Amino acid sequence: MIPHGKEVKVFAGNSNRALAEGICRSLSKEMGKAIATKFSDGEVSISVNEPVRGADVFIVQSTCPPVNDNLVELLIMIDAMRRASAGRITAVIPYFGYARQDRKAKSRDPISAKLVANLITVAGADRVLTMDLHAAQIQGFFDIPVDNLLGSPLLAGYYINKFGIGNENVMVVSPDVGSVSRARLFAHRLGVGLAIVDKRRERANSSEVMNIIGDVRDKYVILLDDMVDTGGSLCGAAKALMEVGGAKEIHACATHGVLSGPAIERITESCIKELVLLDTIPYPSDKPCDKIKYISVASFFAEAIERIYEEVSISSLFN
Repeated sequence: MIPHGKEVKVFAGNSNRALAEGICRSLSKEMGKAIATKFSDGEVSISVNEPVRGADVFIVQSTCPPVNDNLVELLIMIDAMRRASAGRITAVIPYFGYARQDRKAKSRDPISAKLVANLITVAGADRVLTMDLHAAQIQGFFDIPVDNLLGSPLLAGYYINKFGIGNENVMVVSPDVGSVSRARLFAHRLGVGLAIVDKRRERANSSEVMNIIGDVRDKYVILLDDMVDTGGSLCGAAKALMEVGGAKEIHACATHGVLSGPAIERITESCIKELVLLDTIPYPSDKPCDKIKYISVASFFAEAIERIYEEVSISSLFN
């Protein structure tokens, strides 16, 4: 039974319409009629072409490249829904941009993730639904409820089907120290061991691999990260695992495939056999790569939306 009796409506910006359409199919609903375009001077224009008064509105929009265009689209769409008297507005942000700017790394740095959280709140969102925030503390940057879904159960299910549970020939590897807790939980799901690539980052988007903590010799290695941006860290870790660690085969997976700059070329030329990504960010279709495979999160987000709409617990989706 629906407690509040209001209609649920799902809208989408231009960042990832394929995912939004998949969510609507899983919910057996038509996507809301809204169009995001630009004026001749580049300003964003939003047209909502159906009533939303009193409705439970969900706006699906990843803030992926072009990050600023997609972010402004989201903010203006939220504002449009609020001014049209939507009953409740949930910003569904499968990939939350600016998440890596979550602290001051040096003097006079901004904390841009907090600024973006403020913008979304001030625009009129009542809650946020996202997946695998780069830093968990970003949830605390918002003054509204934030549901941070985990992509690892979907990725773990893929590798359980591929290798089984407790396969002693498989090893999960964290590409850096900061991802150890995520990799440890992932290894526990698969019932396998854990290793760590220890690296020192000299400058942005560049890293130098130092050593490998753990024995990966003759193992099928699964490199796990939350996102793949330029691919330098991932491919560097894979190379070290093969050349230094003596791994048998390298598989890699991540929730978010940003794939900026030379990422696809690096992955194509790397020793990685397969890279599995979730479709929180659309694939740049102009750069084909046979090594990259996608798993859809549409049904996962649809279930979360349905539970939020029905005002029942979604905590089981975090596991």
